[in-house]
Amino acid sequence: MALRLYDSRAQALVDFEPLVDGKVGMYVCGPTVQSSPHLGHLRSALVYDLWRRWFEHSGFEVTLVRNVTDIDDKVLENAHAAGEEWWALAYRSELEFTDAYRRLNILPPSYEPRATASVPQMQEIIARLIERGHAYPAPDGSGDVYFDTSSWPEYGVLTRQDPREMVAAADSDPRAKRDVRDFALWKGRKPEEPESASWASPWGEGRPGWHIECSAMSRRYLGPAFDIHGGGLDLRFPHHENELAQSTAAGDPFARHWLHNGLVHVDGQKMSKSLGNSILAADFLELAPALVVRYYLAAAHYRSTIDYHDGVLEEAEAALDRIETFLRRADRRLADTRFAGTGERRVPAPFAAAMDDDLAVPQALAVLHESVRAGNAALDGEDLDEAARLRGEVAAMAGVLGIDPLAPEWSGGTDDGSAHALATIVGRMLAEREAARAERDFARADRIRGELADAGVVVEDSPAGPQWRIDG
Repeated sequence: MALRLYDSRAQALVDFEPLVDGKVGMYVCGPTVQSSPHLGHLRSALVYDLWRRWFEHSGFEVTLVRNVTDIDDKVLENAHAAGEEWWALAYRSELEFTDAYRRLNILPPSYEPRATASVPQMQEIIARLIERGHAYPAPDGSGDVYFDTSSWPEYGVLTRQDPREMVAAADSDPRAKRDVRDFALWKGRKPEEPESASWASPWGEGRPGWHIECSAMSRRYLGPAFDIHGGGLDLRFPHHENELAQSTAAGDPFARHWLHNGLVHVDGQKMSKSLGNSILAADFLELAPALVVRYYLAAAHYRSTIDYHDGVLEEAEAALDRIETFLRRADRRLADTRFAGTGERRVPAPFAAAMDDDLAVPQALAVLHESVRAGNAALDGEDLDEAARLRGEVAAMAGVLGIDPLAPEWSGGTDDGSAHALATIVGRMLAEREAARAERDFARADRIRGELADAGVVVEDSPAGPQWRIDG
């Protein structure tokens, strides 16, 4: 089956056909570094990490660009309120985003450009739009430049809106606009704004509007046409609609496909500062191990809304425990047998079919957990050939999703100290139990097994000797 994705512009599932065979160019709207990251930022970044991983697993060479918006109205406002330089606040916030991404094992993008490094490219697009009759400098001499929405018949095509019914653009003062829906491409410097937040331009000192930043950076790093543009559902309008309009009006084909991930709710309500229910990434990562957070954020379909409520992290942790318990159990049982290391790390066809179907992670996880169940059954029945095969498949599936608990990024490449200590203690207790059984001291043997059970360690006797696993 061909890899399919839900194209937000077409509003349909479509087959993915890259512009260049074997390669994928993907641009993802990254954060506006006005403040610390929240849970929604983590979810969005993880969605495109999963897309990138699946494309690469499918044999594509992926170029992923995720920008950093480091100059924006909100950056300036928050810096002024905090009494610090805008660039200092932006950089400090950027470091917080980077740390949160790293903790969740979100792969670094191919390029992560800051908006402030591409101002000449933004000015070049603006100049082309003015020349083509799709933009105009404000007649009041303020230095503002606006996109003329009435000049572009396709304005509204991404979100399927009639421009006459759109709300007014609220990104700049409307006093010099021809139409309230026109949006800012360049913002003339205001007296109260710091000089360091402005650049020279043909239209006067100023800074770029938000929308033009992504058009310039995607073109600079991926070219005038590329495969996929992604971002949160809340960016479809006005941000992505305006990006598409200005880039195509300037003569660029722009993105071939559009992907949008769902948002995050808390106890059934949309997460927002006004409701006081925003969850900062740093706080959320204190609630559970980072691997558990990754599993939780990845487990829902990327286009669905995630609703955070009590108990969901515990469910994710239990699911991960089942995966880890099987992998460790299989490794112990297969060690020193001819089956050790023979399980080929290859994802099974049902898993691949689910991932090819618009990145259907919930269905893919169902395949993974069924393989865990079957693998445990194979170990119970001493079918070591089947156990080894399933162990390889489980590791491959978990690896593709970035949730393999035994992978180096989560375990440091080997068992951590606590796991080693646990294995040593359990091994000694099992040796004592075997000695007691050999001496026909079954009361002592049962007592040792009971002590292990009280600690959550399940002992299973087999023809090859006792095997143990963590309950769960």
